[in-house]
Amino acid sequence: MNMKKWQEEMIKAPKKKAMPVLSFPAVQVMNITVRDLISNSDLQARAMQIISEKADTAASVSFMDLSVEAEAFGADIRFSDEEVPTVIGSILKNKEDIENLSIPEIGAGRTGIYIEAMKKAVALIKDRPVFAGVIGPYSLAGRLFDVSEIMMFCYDDSDAANLLLEKVSDFIVSYIKEYKKIGANGVVMAEPLTGMLSPAMAEEFSTPFVKKIIDAVQDDDFMVIYHNCGNNTVKMTDSIAAVGAMGYHFGNAIEMTDILPLMPANVIVSGNVSPADEFKNGTPGSIRNATLNILKNCTQYPNFVISSGCDIPPMAKWENIDEFFKVVKEFYM
Repeated sequence: MNMKKWQEEMIKAPKKKAMPVLSFPAVQVMNITVRDLISNSDLQARAMQIISEKADTAASVSFMDLSVEAEAFGADIRFSDEEVPTVIGSILKNKEDIENLSIPEIGAGRTGIYIEAMKKAVALIKDRPVFAGVIGPYSLAGRLFDVSEIMMFCYDDSDAANLLLEKVSDFIVSYIKEYKKIGANGVVMAEPLTGMLSPAMAEEFSTPFVKKIIDAVQDDDFMVIYHNCGNNTVKMTDSIAAVGAMGYHFGNAIEMTDILPLMPANVIVSGNVSPADEFKNGTPGSIRNATLNILKNCTQYPNFVISSGCDIPPMAKWENIDEFFKVVKEFYM
């Protein structure tokens, strides 16, 4: 599929389909646990197929599991039956640890399972693009060093921080290239930790590495969607736009009306119905109001595509998910 053409057609289309980050809630339909899902490529592929059958999405978007790459480097992971896995602690403490850090082979940890799942999903889903999920470089560095300590480390030893970011970026490039090789149409790259940085720090410790990754993998047939759910994103739109992604996805910590005017008109910009407040804890009535409010305020921008603000939680209510799609369909009728 020519993703450059797909992107252009999405922007030109007067009636648009929603493109939420929706995969994990399939566990409810399949009557399995999240632990089952993340450990089995057949279940993951089937989950994505189920979502594509139940929801008329613009694209099939895989799981936003931000523990996978860190696990490949050796991080400890907390698993749960109902929640997305999370990284526990850190494996790096200082410059020496970073210098000794080995870049893992693709296939380490669960990366092999996720690649195999995507290969199977691409074979099952033929009517829309299929996107894999990967973590961004600064967010991965933070999970290896420590989410709360990485920022101070960037101040204290920028050379060592840059070395870490180079290593994780090289790994992410290789990981994405494997997804590209097996037929994925693109990736959603989640870089949420960058949203906690100042614009100047983001420009130094995230932007160049994200751009390096995108330049290495994106072309007319393979699309990168950059995701950031931080509350500082409106202040760093210049550096975010500079990474050169074909698409951008923003969380509900910001108003889409604040960021849409600042982004290029020739790229898809999507967001941002709250995954927790609306999809998981809301009601059909509240998610209807929230979705309509965003649509009414944002559809003056042709490049806007309605979405969730981040990954929809595994235990989100299907009545709310169904209502979201119903509202979008009615709005564009």
